[in-house]
Amino acid sequence: MKWATRQSIHIDRAACAWLIRREIDPDAEFVFVSDPAKVPADATAFDMRGAELGHHGDHCSFETILRRYDLADPVLWRIGEIVHEADLDDERYDAPEAPGFDVALRGLSMVCDDDRVLEITLPLFDGLYEYLHRATLLGRDPA
Repeated sequence: MKWATRQSIHIDRAACAWLIRREIDPDAEFVFVSDPAKVPADATAFDMRGAELGHHGDHCSFETILRRYDLADPVLWRIGEIVHEADLDDERYDAPEAPGFDVALRGLSMVCDDDRVLEITLPLFDGLYEYLHRATLLGRDPA
C-alpha cells in the first residue's frame, strides 16, 4: 500500500511511518509531498492538514493512528507519549526522552533526504520499543 506525508520528516511523521510498517503494512511504500493537494489518489495520507490520520484535537498523528487501528499495546502508547511531547511540547506527559528524540530527528532532516531519515529512524524506533518493552517486563530500566 502507498502512504503519503509531508516532506521534511520530523518526529511525528517518522514515528508514524515506523508504526505503519510495524503494525499495519509491513510493505508500506512512502511518498513525500510538498502540498496536501499532491497526495496520489492511491495513497493514504498521514500527518498532514485535513488527513484522517493527522492531528485531531490535542492528539498527534501517532496517537490518531493508534486509536484508528485499535492498537492496544501499552509500549506503543508509551512511545505515543514520547512522540506527542516531542511534537507538541505541551507537557501533557512525563516524557524526558522527547526533547532528545526531537533534536535527533530535526538534525537528521537537515542532512538527509526523507527516504534516508526513515531508513535511519526505523531501527531507532525498533530499539526504543524493545527498551520500553523490557522495562515493562522487568519493572525497571533494563541494564
